[in-house]
Amino acid sequence: MPPPPRLAPKPVLIFDSGIGGLTVLREARVLMPERNFIYVADDAGFPYGAWDEAPLRARLLHLFATILERHDPEAVIVACNTAFTLAGSDLRAAFPVMRFIGTVPAIKPAAERTRSGLVTVLATPGTLRRAYTRELIATYAGNHQVHLVGSDHLARMAESYIRGEPLGDEAVRTEIAPCFVEQDGRRTDIVVLACTHYPFLANLFRRLAPWPVDWLDPAEAIARQARRIVPPLADVTDPAGQDLAIFTSGQPDFATRRLMQGFGLRVDVRPVEAARL
Repeated sequence: MPPPPRLAPKPVLIFDSGIGGLTVLREARVLMPERNFIYVADDAGFPYGAWDEAPLRARLLHLFATILERHDPEAVIVACNTAFTLAGSDLRAAFPVMRFIGTVPAIKPAAERTRSGLVTVLATPGTLRRAYTRELIATYAGNHQVHLVGSDHLARMAESYIRGEPLGDEAVRTEIAPCFVEQDGRRTDIVVLACTHYPFLANLFRRLAPWPVDWLDPAEAIARQARRIVPPLADVTDPAGQDLAIFTSGQPDFATRRLMQGFGLRVDVRPVEAARL
């Protein structure tokens, strides 16, 4: 009698408000080569920084109820600081069986690395408003000066830039200028990129910065945490099938579809009525 067919391993789902989570996907693929991935972008709700807390929390819980029922992933990486600092505990309470890997500002490693004691957190205003962020600062960086810089525009700018649209130096320089603080002969030496969109602009940041700093990208640390939580599959070295990208609008534009295909993702472009995750 032939052995029963082996079930395909469950995918890992990566969720973000837009395309910023691709920075996390890139690192996760390196550490979890045996897994397939489903990338969900809530482009219909993007950008999250402009949302009030209560409706955004309700939206996230509703979306995840549908996502988890439809795709049944092994684990979920919430690759969005704004979403996880707002609703991470609510998601874990609502879906206690699911493994959630969150994204929070990398304040602890920044506090461990800084030499000047001047650290900047560059984030969306929504992330900076969260009590979670303030608690991280109080817990891990109480002996340092942490400067909070909220940008209403950088996430959109990063989305446009990664799609190949032009982006002027002056616009970027205006957004990052408040990150740099000089005080008593000391200078900011670390900037925490507390939004997964921002690493797409890291090369521009480095070129336009008034002095060199360490731009702390959380993507690798998020992927390492996911690898610790997601059980490895020793007998699978090459996942079957192509990774999938889903957009809550059901209408990603041509540049976005091309970008996703460049990341090896098959894009779901069903009509909006049928593409509700």
